[in-house]
Amino acid sequence: MPEISFQLNLPDGKKKSLYSPSTIILEYLKPGDSLKISDFKSLAIQALHEASEKVRAKYGFACTRTLEEEEKILSWISNYDPEQLISISKE
Repeated sequence: MPEISFQLNLPDGKKKSLYSPSTIILEYLKPGDSLKISDFKSLAIQALHEASEKVRAKYGFACTRTLEEEEKILSWISNYDPEQLISISKE
């Protein structure tokens, strides 16, 4: 299953890496996107859940790393205003 990683550019200039076990995430998030944190949060979590289900369908078990990525996202964005922007770029 093709994996993909993005670089997230947070509002204060910090950079974080986001991993997905499936390119299905490209249906939700793409390099070049700039989104409100609130929109990014819902899209990223939905995309990671779908990616995990793709892994389950192919291998018979969910991808636990997507849960770790979700926890990281929630931690990273917790101190920002939901209206602030986060941008996505290639790693």
